[in-house]
Amino acid sequence: MNLRSLILALLVALMVALTGCATKERPPELKPQVLISENTWRQVDQDIVAASKDATGQAKLYTRGSMDHWRLRIYQRTEEDFIPWFSNYWTQEWLSMKVTWYNISAAKEEKDRSTKRLAAYLQEQYHDRVLAPVAVEIDPDAIMGQATEFYVQLLSTQLQAIARRYGVPAEQLNRRLQDIPAITLAPPPANNASLYQVLHTEPIATLPAYVALTDQIHTVAAKTGASTSDAAISTVAKSTSERLEAQFASRGIASVAAAAAGRVAGMMISMGAAGIRAMAHESDRPEMEAQVRQNLGTAFDQAWLKLVKSPTTGVMASVLYLAGQIEGSLSKAIEMPVRFGPVPREVPLPGQESVQDERTEEQVPADDGDAAEQPDMGAGSADPSVDE
Repeated sequence: MNLRSLILALLVALMVALTGCATKERPPELKPQVLISENTWRQVDQDIVAASKDATGQAKLYTRGSMDHWRLRIYQRTEEDFIPWFSNYWTQEWLSMKVTWYNISAAKEEKDRSTKRLAAYLQEQYHDRVLAPVAVEIDPDAIMGQATEFYVQLLSTQLQAIARRYGVPAEQLNRRLQDIPAITLAPPPANNASLYQVLHTEPIATLPAYVALTDQIHTVAAKTGASTSDAAISTVAKSTSERLEAQFASRGIASVAAAAAGRVAGMMISMGAAGIRAMAHESDRPEMEAQVRQNLGTAFDQAWLKLVKSPTTGVMASVLYLAGQIEGSLSKAIEMPVRFGPVPREVPLPGQESVQDERTEEQVPADDGDAAEQPDMGAGSADPSVDE
């Protein structure tokens, strides 16, 4: 009895197993595709434009605050390092020797060569003592990159909210974003990028099209004007060169007197002249530092303002380019008029066909070009015989 029960149980289990194997798996349920109307897409485009404008405004506030901090650090570094170095007595002596050598080696037709060479030397010193140390913390190029990342982040957040607002599936929104141009600098084709690529490339600095954009901004900046400190250093170099040349002329007189007095007396005259120059330098040093501070500050403020305001070469250049491309493309799509098809002819009701067909020849407009024979109902169309 137990054996029969065991065999029966095995047969039942085998039949259940075979039935399970023969049962077909249910196919996954396909979600019905959400159809988004053209009117909804138009509203989505309008919201993207509004989101881009808002993100641009936020990025502008960010860059202004960052540029204010950068300017403050430049002022501090200039005051702490460059001005004390420049106004030092031995620095002025060294610069005087350089100006003298520049004048000797310059041709007669290159009178301003010494000023240019002195400006190049001071520019190098200003970069090493001021710009490079501050750039470790912050600089305009870094601010432009950070502003772009901030703009993209804000726009991405807004796009997610827009998709939820209108019930647009993510895959459909992504396809829409792929059709919106954000960077158009081809050729080569890699210099083009859609809004989808801009939003999904992290960091954006690795996107070839964005690299091409920053290169173009730097190229335009190099062609349209000097860098941040060039103008300031040129002003300082010109005034310094003129002052050192005047000092060199007075030193020439002292050198002639020392040579005429003999070795011992000449040495005393030279040492005395050097001491007098050192004392005169210390008395003139505050005025010199004030003049250098004013020249550097005025020129730097002008260059700083250009970096803040310029839409093509400033710290907002990349953000404004992206926003212009995105908003311009979407604005064209939004402003396109809706095209309607031909108006369908109405189907006449029974009994109305004879009424529509019973039109006399007088009721039918003439098509033979005799429109000029029809009377003009304007104010100036009165019959001239009435006036007579």
